[in-house]
Amino acid sequence: MDYAAELTRDQYWMRRALEAALEAGERGEVPIGVCVVNNESLTAIAGNRTRTDCDPTAHAEILALRSAARAAGNYRLTGTTVYSTIEPCAMCAGALIQARITRLVYGADDERAGAVVSHFNICDTDFLNHRIEVVPGVLEEECRELMQQFFQRRRHEIKTAEKV
Repeated sequence: MDYAAELTRDQYWMRRALEAALEAGERGEVPIGVCVVNNESLTAIAGNRTRTDCDPTAHAEILALRSAARAAGNYRLTGTTVYSTIEPCAMCAGALIQARITRLVYGADDERAGAVVSHFNICDTDFLNHRIEVVPGVLEEECRELMQQFFQRRRHEIKTAEKV
């Protein structure tokens, strides 16, 4: 497949992940969305649910991997691509390795907790027995803006509540 066609495909699926992120934000969750795609078909889609489920592991990546594994009838998701609006954290990057996904496409780096490029390089380390092709920066500005707007609103809400 040529680069332009691949970029267009990646943008399409990242927009789907952004939709899931927006829905998570509407629930008061950190707006992160993830799609799992296999053979150009959507296998799973999820947004963060840590607060909703009262579960520290209910990150969008984990929820999407669980759903995709159930749909596939296999915890190994070889041949799949995961689209995440934000660079996955250490827990989620480790889960991607355990699931044996083939490719990770993400929007914006997470300079604080990202474990794929920003810290650790979990998806491409010699210490683990699986490596993932990583494509960063797809719809990066849109993904970053969504997160920045969410945290700006949250800081404003906290300041407003403190004044009351």
